[in-house]
Amino acid sequence: LLIWLSFGIADFTRSPIRLLLGMSASDDGGLSEMMWAVYVMVPLTPLVLEKFGFYKRPISMRRAQRFYRLFQGMLVVGLIIGMMAIFGQMGGARRLVLAFGVIYSFALIFIRSSCSSHIAKVRAKQDGYKDAVVLAGSEEETSAFLADVDPEVLETWRVVAHFDLEKATIVDLDQLIKRESVSRVIFLAGHAEFDRVSRAVETCEVQGVEAWIGASFLQTQVARPSFDVVGGQPMLVFRSTPELSWQLFAKKVMDVSGAIAVLILTMPIWIFAAIMIRVKSPGAPVLFTQQRSGLYGKPFCIYKFRTMVPNAEALLDEVKEEHGNEVDGPAFKLKTDPRIFPFGHFLRKYSIDELPQLVNVIMGNMSLVGPRPLPLHEIEAIVNSAHRRRLSMKPGITCLWQIGGRSDITDFDQWVKLDVAYIDRWSIWEDVKILFKTIPAVLFSKGAR
Repeated sequence: LLIWLSFGIADFTRSPIRLLLGMSASDDGGLSEMMWAVYVMVPLTPLVLEKFGFYKRPISMRRAQRFYRLFQGMLVVGLIIGMMAIFGQMGGARRLVLAFGVIYSFALIFIRSSCSSHIAKVRAKQDGYKDAVVLAGSEEETSAFLADVDPEVLETWRVVAHFDLEKATIVDLDQLIKRESVSRVIFLAGHAEFDRVSRAVETCEVQGVEAWIGASFLQTQVARPSFDVVGGQPMLVFRSTPELSWQLFAKKVMDVSGAIAVLILTMPIWIFAAIMIRVKSPGAPVLFTQQRSGLYGKPFCIYKFRTMVPNAEALLDEVKEEHGNEVDGPAFKLKTDPRIFPFGHFLRKYSIDELPQLVNVIMGNMSLVGPRPLPLHEIEAIVNSAHRRRLSMKPGITCLWQIGGRSDITDFDQWVKLDVAYIDRWSIWEDVKILFKTIPAVLFSKGAR
């Protein structure tokens, strides 16, 4: 109804809007030409909003969260309808009705949602509508839980009892549920045996009462909890890396399409680099290959333009002994590495040596953006297990370390800190920003050696 109303308002106001925008008045088109959009939006909009979680937690969801989820959903709906309008080659008047129809729909749906949420909150606070809740746990556990619960949520509950599974029996819980007409039992019994909690949950299940199980006995600092079912068994999952989503799919599409595009555009540079490597350092392959640690440490073969003498790998220990290491940690960096031949310095300065890694991206071993892959022997030398968290995302050609100074960063802990920061706040937009910042970092040789 709100979508129908929105398009009706858009049709009614299109003439004044056209005049306001300096467009000529027109009677062609209008809502009669846009009925197809209404027929598409009416079933599509609630399905998309449901996908973005707009209808979840109508009482406890904050207004800013509701606005953001509605914006996401309507943006998707608007893009779908807009693409249909573009391919349908519509005129200006009808596009105006379409644009303002979507905008008015957003406004009216948000107003409706805010009003219904307010009504639900007011009603939920009335004694007759409050949920009868049992908190199953020790006195310390329930007190700590209540201190963290949002007051607005707490106002919708009528806590009828604090039930300790260690001191009372399952039969007592069964009688309590019946006596108080309990609708929900929240288990905070981290101190109780799993068997007792399991039998208590079964008691709730028999009577059709909701059982919520707190997992406060599992303390995590970074990992985010989620719920899944495997083999018919409920699983509480803790992830410290991005969950599989449309953004990861978009990242994969961006990686492959971007790598192919850059490879084609830079092909003259590939030819130039290959010829010059042959001339300046004859008798060895143009490409350098090495086993590096990929996702979760899985080895893969990385490709780079060769910038060092042919026996560089064999000379590594000797160079370390004579010149030391400028990086505090397992990684090896040296400002004046004697193994690099003169033209190799040029290739490194402008990151031309990294171009063959586009093949790794196309093959799926690497991403355009991600933590830089380290040689296997450097990964094996890691002492602090927390440093291995940088392996929990697919390695990339560029990253925060790459745009933040590269070889100027000599502390491995700082290097890992940047990688972990990238993993924790990752989004497709973060990748786009890093890619754009990589361009000036390469052109101006920021931190390159």
